[in-house]
Amino acid sequence: MGGSYFRNLTFMVIVTVLLLGFSHIESGNAKRIGRHWRQSRNVAADSLSKKKGKSHHSSNAGKSKHKTPSPKPPPPPPPPPATGPKKSPPPPTAPPTDKGGGYSPVGSTVLNVLNFGAKGDGISDDTKAFQAAWAAACKIEASTINVPADYVFLVGPISFSGPYCQHNIVFQLDGVITAPTSPSHWGSGLLQWLEFTKLVGLTIRGSGTIDGNGAVWWQNSPYDHDPLDDQSKLIFPSNGSLSQKPPIPVRSSLGGKMPSIKPTALRFYGSYNVTVTGITIQNSPQCHLKFDNCIGVSVYNFSVSSPGDSPNTDGIHLQNSKDVLIRSSNLACGDDCISIQTGCTNIYVHNVNCGPGHGISIGGLGKDNTKACVSNITVRDVVMHNTMNGVRIKTWQGGSGSVQGVLFSNIQVNEVQLPIVIDQFYCDRSSCKNQTAAVALSGINYENIRGTYTVKPVHLACSDNMPCTDVTLTNIQLKPQQERYHMYDPYCWQTFGQLNSPTIPPVGCLMVGKPSSNKIQGDSDSC
Repeated sequence: MGGSYFRNLTFMVIVTVLLLGFSHIESGNAKRIGRHWRQSRNVAADSLSKKKGKSHHSSNAGKSKHKTPSPKPPPPPPPPPATGPKKSPPPPTAPPTDKGGGYSPVGSTVLNVLNFGAKGDGISDDTKAFQAAWAAACKIEASTINVPADYVFLVGPISFSGPYCQHNIVFQLDGVITAPTSPSHWGSGLLQWLEFTKLVGLTIRGSGTIDGNGAVWWQNSPYDHDPLDDQSKLIFPSNGSLSQKPPIPVRSSLGGKMPSIKPTALRFYGSYNVTVTGITIQNSPQCHLKFDNCIGVSVYNFSVSSPGDSPNTDGIHLQNSKDVLIRSSNLACGDDCISIQTGCTNIYVHNVNCGPGHGISIGGLGKDNTKACVSNITVRDVVMHNTMNGVRIKTWQGGSGSVQGVLFSNIQVNEVQLPIVIDQFYCDRSSCKNQTAAVALSGINYENIRGTYTVKPVHLACSDNMPCTDVTLTNIQLKPQQERYHMYDPYCWQTFGQLNSPTIPPVGCLMVGKPSSNKIQGDSDSC
């Protein structure tokens, strides 16, 4: 009995030990399996969360108890490209590359003349720096040459030339460009100082100034060498005394004599779609701004400033050019505010202030027996103060060709010596040869011209052999203002047309209709 009890007890202990051991083993395995499952589920959740983060549909994201990691912030943007050279670079000896050579950001190539070696101190010669800047700009379409404010650049005669330059170059002028006053810069004489040739889409703009230092030229050239305005022969002081010519002062700043040929300050030749705006040209040795053989010209918010007695300093000179618009400008000079020469057509001038100066003129045409053709000219909404002429057409004897389709409208004249002028006997010398041939004038219309005159209100002197035809006067109101000159009544010679309204003063000399023996234009006269 006792042995049997002991055996049973021993068996139960062994079974209990075995059961406890097996249970411990299973419990350990279960814990390991649980940890593995949780880790696997977390990895799957992370993967799913990342996929949802990439998806546009994230409305169920908040239902997950697992918090996804925040996305990393984007890296900072790279610094912008440099807009200019380093602070103290040596002056470049060659123009930069086609991409601007680091002088401007991509898409807006700006070439500052200072970066090409210009000093801008008004003393150093900056001509080569401007040449280098132009050579670089010429290669880049729509590039900009920057002439910065607060600098004075001494620049000698220079040509900014095409025709292989890219289009739409901008010349941004905010500083001052000044002409040299030493004769050594000009040789035996040049016809222009700053010249732009054979370009397309060029724009000169800014608030800067082109200063021609003309006084040294006017003072160094005998006054008798300059041609005279023929209308000056009609102007006599009321006391019978003749005005004295200005004295001829000292030589140039360096003691030498300037050449007798005086340059135009700024000239455009053979170019298309040219714009000049904002700038001022002052004290040009001769003409201030000239367009020759150009098509598509726009000049606005532009100024000319020279003394009224500066010789032959036309404000704007047009020749062989068409489709020209001049507006919203102030022109003060010593000759014609605007001069329209042969080969010009489709010219529109409006909202211009003129004075001092010699008014707005077509011509002189036909000089030295040449053929002249001018057509479709409109000048309107102009104010003239203290000018020699108002609106004028002047031709030389012996010429051929024609002027037709001209409108002078809404012109306000204040203290103008000769407001309305046609002169087909123009001569800028003491005497000229009488000749029968003449440029034919027709379709010349004057309307709404009013104000005050000091010498003669109307002077219409047409050719004996080729009378003026279709000349109309409408709403002309000109009142005398006695100053120091002898005054005249209106004058007409061989002028045919029509008075569309009464005039003040009456212009009874205008012949109504057509001339009875008007010469028929030959092939040499037609345009």
